[in-house]
Amino acid sequence: MRAVDIIIKKRDRQELTSQEIEFLINGFTNGDIPDYQASAFAMAVLLNGMTSHETKDLTLAMAHSGQVLDLSKIVDVVVDKHSSGGVGDKTSLSVMPMVAACGLPVGKMSGRGLGFSGGTLDKLESIPGYRVNLTTDEFKQQLKEKGIVLTGQSLDLAPADGKMYALRDVTGTVPSIPLIASSIMCKKIAAGATAIVLDVKVGLGAFMETLDEARQLANLMVDIGQLAGRKTVALLSDMNQPLGNAVGNSLEMIEAIELLSGLAPADYYEHCLHVTAHILVIGQRAKDLSEGRALAEKCIVDGSALEKFRVLVQAQGGDVSYVDDTSSFKRAKYVDVVNAPRSGFISQVHARIVGEAAVELGAGRTKKGDPVDHAVGFIIHKKVGDKVEAGEPLFEIHANNDAKFEEARKAVLAAHKVSDEFVSPLPLFYE
Repeated sequence: MRAVDIIIKKRDRQELTSQEIEFLINGFTNGDIPDYQASAFAMAVLLNGMTSHETKDLTLAMAHSGQVLDLSKIVDVVVDKHSSGGVGDKTSLSVMPMVAACGLPVGKMSGRGLGFSGGTLDKLESIPGYRVNLTTDEFKQQLKEKGIVLTGQSLDLAPADGKMYALRDVTGTVPSIPLIASSIMCKKIAAGATAIVLDVKVGLGAFMETLDEARQLANLMVDIGQLAGRKTVALLSDMNQPLGNAVGNSLEMIEAIELLSGLAPADYYEHCLHVTAHILVIGQRAKDLSEGRALAEKCIVDGSALEKFRVLVQAQGGDVSYVDDTSSFKRAKYVDVVNAPRSGFISQVHARIVGEAAVELGAGRTKKGDPVDHAVGFIIHKKVGDKVEAGEPLFEIHANNDAKFEEARKAVLAAHKVSDEFVSPLPLFYE
C-alpha cells in the first residue's frame, strides 16, 4: 500500500477503505508519510469530501493513533465542550470553570488558532506560566484532584490530529466538513469524554457559512459520538459577528475572566449560560435547561466559577495574579478608538474580516510555527441592531506595529455597515 495511491484515489472521488485510511494516518503519525503527502491528502478531502463511513474511519484512526483514555475509574462522568471555530469565541474559558463549579468534572483538550479563528491554547498562554502540554498522567491526576483540566493534545493522545491540525492551518484546508468533524471528535474520544456538547458556528465568521453546512457538520459529529458510545448534542450558534466584544488573545482572556465575575457583554453572557445549561443536562447534573441555567448563574454569583478558574490556572502553573487583577496582562503599544463616521443602526460587523485583521496584527499565524502576539486585537463596541451616533466609539485597535495599524483600522471599519433603517439583532442560537 502506498500513500500516493490513496491520495490519487481520493483525488478521483473514490471511497477509501478503513484499511487505507488507517495506513495513511499511522504512516503520517510515525513519520513514514511526509507533510507534503498529508497536505495533498487534506486538499483532496477538502475538494472532494468524504462519505460518513470514511469520516468515522478517519476519526477513529486519528483517535487510536495514540492512547485512548478510559477515565471511568477516576470519575463517573467526564463532560467536554467544543466549538467549531469563530471570532471572539472564548466560550470554553468561561464555560468550563462554570461546569466544574457545578460539580461536573471537565477534561478538555483544546487547539490553537486555525485560519482567522482564535485558539483556546493561545489565549490561555497569555497567562504567564500556564502549561498547555500536560502529560497523560498529569491530565488524569489533575482531573481526579481538581475536577478540571484544560490543556493541549499530549503527544500520546491523538498525535495524528496534532500534526494534521498544524498542516491544515497553513495549507488552506481548514474549511472541510470531514476534516473539521474528525479533528474535533477524535480529541473528544481520545481524551475520554463521556458526554459532549458541540457548539457549531454558522455565518460569515465561521467555517460553515450556511445553516445547511452547519447541520451537516453537526449531524456528522453527533453520529460519530454515538458510534463511539458518547452522549453528544450539537448547538447551531451565530457567528456573523464576533462573539462578545474582545477579539485577540489577552483581550479575550480578560473578557472571559470578567464573565466569571459577572461582568460581560450581554451576547457572550447569554451564550455561555445556554451552553453551560446544555452541558449540565447532558451530564445529568440538571434535569432540564431551566435548572441548568439557574445553576450556571448561581456559580457566577457565589464566586465558585471564578475560584474554579483560579484552581485551574494554579494547577497548570499559571500566574494566578493575572486572574485576580486583569490589568496585569501585557498591553499593546498602540491603542486607539475609531469613531462611527455616521449615525444609524449597525447592520453588519463582518466577523471574518475582523478575525483576518486580528491575524494580520499578529494575533494568529500566517505560516506554521509563527509566534503569536498575545496583546493585539480589537474591542468591538457595537453589535448588529445597535443604534450608533456619528462620532461615537465604534471599536478599539490594539497593535504593536504602527505599519499594520492603519491597515487594521481600514479593514475593521469596512467590516462595519450602518443602515438608516432599524435592524433587528442577530439570534444567538438557531437550533
